[in-house]
Amino acid sequence: MSWERVGGLRAAITQLAAQIMYGEDVKQYFTAKRLAAKRLLGREASKTVRYRPRDLPSNGEIKEALLELVEEIEGDSRTRRLFTMRVLAIETMAELGPFQPRLIGSVATGHVRRGSDVDIHVFAPDPEDVVSHVRSLHWSHEVTRVSIMKGGKPMEFTHVHVVDLFPIELTVYAPREIRIRPRSSTDGKPIVRLSERAVRALCSKEHPEAWERYERDGIVPGMEEILGDDEDEDSLDDRA
Repeated sequence: MSWERVGGLRAAITQLAAQIMYGEDVKQYFTAKRLAAKRLLGREASKTVRYRPRDLPSNGEIKEALLELVEEIEGDSRTRRLFTMRVLAIETMAELGPFQPRLIGSVATGHVRRGSDVDIHVFAPDPEDVVSHVRSLHWSHEVTRVSIMKGGKPMEFTHVHVVDLFPIELTVYAPREIRIRPRSSTDGKPIVRLSERAVRALCSKEHPEAWERYERDGIVPGMEEILGDDEDEDSLDDRA
């Protein structure tokens, strides 16, 4: 393959990495770019072909390509899905008030795609307080604990995965962490982290007609189409 015809090896890896993240439910840019490089170079006849670090795209480049792909494939359905996910986030955060919930990730930034979930940070001295609260709400859920090294020290994070129209993931932090915003892996800037009030304001600004109807009637426009799309996708998966 002549990489120059598609903008060079870096551009080819970028596009394939975006396709892998969209079509194969790969969530990590690190994983997607290396899978893409391996697959592209595996097609070469010569075994001497190798990629160099500068051939690998940045996370930001893959994110941009992924967003373009999502827009091309999903179009208007992405906007309907985004609004529905933001309403779900608001309703979830309202039930988690004692833990100062903050919405993060693609639902906060607007960069959702098929397979996206609702990511919420919650803050409590003891993660078990959050787990007990979720249990008291009778939400179907699963708890996982992940240990990582941070600043040279081992740290454990509790995640509560809630089953709903879209998957919801609650990550528990100590109360002091609410003043510290982690940095994004794509641009190095502090992540977007929104309170319930801020998400409501965002819906009013970016989805004015749908938000007005939701506030007036409690109806989420386009819900039937979203559920229908998901059912169609599940049927295709079952036949595969």
